Amino acid sequence: MMNNYIAINNMTEVLQQKLLPSITLWNRLEARPRTDDFDRALKAEVRDPLWMLTKQWQLGEFRGDDAGSPAFAKIQMATTRLTKYQADSKQVQTYDEDVPLEAKVEQKKIPFKSGAQDMSLDIRLMMGRHWLKLIKTDFPAGLRDEYILLYKILLPDPDDKNFASIVAHREAWQQVAAVAGRSMDGYVFYAHLKKGNSASEGTSQLGDVDLDALGEKFIKWFENFFLQPIDDDNNAWLPSRMEYQFAVSAPDEGGEKVMVADEYYHGHLDWYNLDIDPLATALETEPDVVLPPDPQNRKTNSFFPVNISFDGMPHTRWWRFEDSNTNFGDINPDTTDLNKLLFIEFGLIYANDWFLVPFTLPAGSIANVKGLSVTNVFGEKTWVEPAGKGLDDAWKRWNMYALNTKGNQREPADNSLLILPTVEKILEGKPLEEVLFIRDEVANMVWAIEKKIPLPTGSGKHGGEAAFELHKFYQKILNKEIGDGIVIPDDIEFKANIRYQIMNTVPENWIPFIPVHVDGSSREVQLQRASMPRILENDAPGNAQKIKPRTQLVREGLEKDPVEAYFIHEEEIPRAGIRAYQTFQRTRWYDGKVVNWFGARKQTGRGEGHSGLAFDQIIPTAKRRV
Repeated sequence: MMNNYIAINNMTEVLQQKLLPSITLWNRLEARPRTDDFDRALKAEVRDPLWMLTKQWQLGEFRGDDAGSPAFAKIQMATTRLTKYQADSKQVQTYDEDVPLEAKVEQKKIPFKSGAQDMSLDIRLMMGRHWLKLIKTDFPAGLRDEYILLYKILLPDPDDKNFASIVAHREAWQQVAAVAGRSMDGYVFYAHLKKGNSASEGTSQLGDVDLDALGEKFIKWFENFFLQPIDDDNNAWLPSRMEYQFAVSAPDEGGEKVMVADEYYHGHLDWYNLDIDPLATALETEPDVVLPPDPQNRKTNSFFPVNISFDGMPHTRWWRFEDSNTNFGDINPDTTDLNKLLFIEFGLIYANDWFLVPFTLPAGSIANVKGLSVTNVFGEKTWVEPAGKGLDDAWKRWNMYALNTKGNQREPADNSLLILPTVEKILEGKPLEEVLFIRDEVANMVWAIEKKIPLPTGSGKHGGEAAFELHKFYQKILNKEIGDGIVIPDDIEFKANIRYQIMNTVPENWIPFIPVHVDGSSREVQLQRASMPRILENDAPGNAQKIKPRTQLVREGLEKDPVEAYFIHEEEIPRAGIRAYQTFQRTRWYDGKVVNWFGARKQTGRGEGHSGLAFDQIIPTAKRRV
């Protein structure tokens, strides 16, 4: 027998005779379909407007409180602009917005030399081709051949060790041989002009003023095409930490607000890379440096606050279809995803409780809200104070997009907003060179493994292959030097079954860094670049040459005269190691200007490694040459 409380046969009789009186609070209503056709149901027809009102009442949309929505806001904003820039601890420069801040910070000299070897052949050819185009129309045709002869690319001697980095690699040898004597080395000509020499020197047009004017145009073209530091040493790259360090400052109420970036290597520069330095009162400039006018400004504006909205924001009204730009139902947080849970809670519950008071600021600005007054629809005025006020290191303080203040001496929090003059997207080329720094606990040292080595042609090559080819080239030269006149003894057998070996070797692209004590300290340790010997078969004892690194990241100090040692702070190489690489980068600034520069990056490595290097070994005896 069917239960009358579940299924009622005659609803009219029950209602008239009040057979089932009850007080019912429904929190879920479901329809009973009487047909298999859902076409009409999907139309969502509404025949009684009262039904909509009852649903709104059921969901609590008519519940009100005594809080009024903001109808009017008045804000006073103090703003200033960045005026000074300092790369590491170098000379302070006047800050300008000609280029993005990333490019100004990351710019490094393009490697046109590696020891005695010319590098970046592709850029040298591009520069030479541009100069030949400049003189193509207004000068005799023979002048082109004169410049190619004056600044020609030399054909390497395949038996000369000085050209080993070219001849040892087939692709580099082929490219250099293809252009040798046929193309102009534009960088040599550029260096000639930068020394103050005439563009017409050594040509049949000697003393031609037009050529000198074109030379100035050529210099300007190259320096606009590639952004490079004017002074080799005045750049933000700090080799001992393999990071960029820089500082910027802006006038602030009679003084300066100095912000420093101690560890920038990520490739995306933003406000969180900078900290306020309370101990630095100003960035001192040279007496002859002219600073821009004081950019400090205070402005009071009135606004009508508007609700903040975002894609996928849930609608607060009943029976309104939502778009599918953001599907909160498809978010699957883990038990440890606290940030994801907070994000879902904000999007679903508190999304309509935020209002926007717009204030437009140019890039490079620092803004600080001095006062905010809000009037609601009931005429009540509320003074809004910063949520992040108090001490900077107070753990209960809530703030967002605010700068951190260095130190832990109860410094007051800084609630200013920094808008850096940076770009959103940067085109980055393939790494020209790449180095892995790993810890080798067995050998008790750090290795810099050159995973990609730059060739003189301007392209990169796998480090292991390049090291093998270079070693093979030196072995070939040695075999040729030995010649047929020297008799090599036959293989002999040792009587003992074991022999003593001082040390073995590793591939030539493994550069060792050994721990050394810091001067004046008995406990502090740094990592110093060292060298492995190049051991060649049949080489005379004592003739082994030191293997030098081929990447600019590890060659630090080798290009100086005299050569300087290269140290890396021991704490900069964690147990996971690091990956450092250098690439060409390109972006477009907001005035439409294209900016190209050469910069470095650093990432976390993949753990420890083992080189196989061992000392003082007893190994089985094998046939060997003596």
